Amino acid sequence: MTIKDVSFERERPDVCGDAHPKALLKAIQEDGDYLLNLSNQHVVSADQFSQLGMLQLFRLAAKYEANPRRFSTSLQGKILISAFYEPSTRTRLSFESAWHRLGGDIMSITDRSTTGIAKGERLADVAEMFNNYGDCVVLRDNNETSLEEMIDSLRIPIINAGNGSDEHPTQALTDMYALFKWRPDLVTDEADKAPIKIGIIGVPNKMRTVRSFIKCLVKFPKAIDEIVIIHDEESSTQLFGSEQREQIEQAGIKIRTTRDLEQVLPELDVVYINAISWEGDTFSTYGSEFHLTAQSPLKDSAIILHPLARGEELSADLDHTPHNWYFSQARGAVFLRMALLTCMVQRAERVIDVV
Repeated sequence: MTIKDVSFERERPDVCGDAHPKALLKAIQEDGDYLLNLSNQHVVSADQFSQLGMLQLFRLAAKYEANPRRFSTSLQGKILISAFYEPSTRTRLSFESAWHRLGGDIMSITDRSTTGIAKGERLADVAEMFNNYGDCVVLRDNNETSLEEMIDSLRIPIINAGNGSDEHPTQALTDMYALFKWRPDLVTDEADKAPIKIGIIGVPNKMRTVRSFIKCLVKFPKAIDEIVIIHDEESSTQLFGSEQREQIEQAGIKIRTTRDLEQVLPELDVVYINAISWEGDTFSTYGSEFHLTAQSPLKDSAIILHPLARGEELSADLDHTPHNWYFSQARGAVFLRMALLTCMVQRAERVIDVV
């Protein structure tokens, strides 16, 4: 029997979005002060990041992505407590991959029922134990108040990896990193010459990914011409929460809402789609009538972002088209979180100014 010579190192199809990070590196001038300011800071909301602070994180993430082997010991001797009390694949694995790639060790908790919380232990007491066992905590919990109950007792930094329907700030940073790798000119002084129009298929008032993404978008008003919220009829009366729409308008960004996906798609440069919202101990699905496929009337140059996991709203027949930037988005999450974790545990000085 003859065995064909098959290469196991398949090249990624050129049509899949995955721009080289060096263009973003060149577009952002390094200023390490913004990274040092993250030392021992909690990450709770996307609101706490300034435009310049985000840009320095994106630059460090691009530095890691461009030359990952050069930075393999930044977190050596540090321990991450990975506490995920709500189901997760990409977020948990990308945080743990990021920590491992930088030489750190990890303790994981993936089931609340195996902890003292199941016996009624106070979260403040759990936080006190975390102080003794690790150097940083990544927490995902379907309870929006868990972070608040722990923070006052924590002496090590904690990252909100998704708290109920409230926020998911590091997902939003990941989304922005993908966006600017696609268009590095959007972080330069030339941004206002060709600002983009973004369509968001989702419900800001219900979806933590959408809420945090918008909070980041408004920090870059020169880059964003308009945000279009595409929603179903059921969500019409609960589309925005307190001050969400006002935050966009105050940034000077145009905003409109529509229920007609097919009509608005040809106008959009970026389509951000999500369908799932965690609410309590389960999830709800919104906009189930909205579907993106290879036959959708997308602009030829448009890209699609999705925080994943996906359902029927995003067809697999888009995976090998130029519109697919959601896989690059997931890949970039590792490097963005590498950058953030390095800064939070007081190791940024090891990578600042390293070429």
